[in-house]
Amino acid sequence: MAKFSIGELSKEFDITTRSIRFYEDKGLLSPERQGQVRIFNSGDRTRLKLILRGKRLGLTLDESRDIIDMYDHAGSNAEQLQSLNLKIEQRRQLLKQQLIDIEVTLLELDEVQASCDESLKSFK
Repeated sequence: MAKFSIGELSKEFDITTRSIRFYEDKGLLSPERQGQVRIFNSGDRTRLKLILRGKRLGLTLDESRDIIDMYDHAGSNAEQLQSLNLKIEQRRQLLKQQLIDIEVTLLELDEVQASCDESLKSFK
């Protein structure tokens, strides 16, 4: 089984070693220890990759942990996939609402700016 140092994972995923230690402190990663040295295996590497993917998708660390922990090496992962699908759909709906809110705000800014521009003409 492949072994990785914290520095190697840090470079591979372009994150700080402090971030990796944070994920370890939160119980998301469990490297072996040789004295003060952390030794990560391929499972830890995969978990880190999934944690970072979840972060990019907007999942909380707890949500990522719950989904990752559902993985069953020997059986069906239908429950895990259904849970991930639900989280993705929830995130998608939130982003769509945020997009609508941004568009409304941009329209309001346009209106206020146009009003300001119109008022400034009287000063010229």
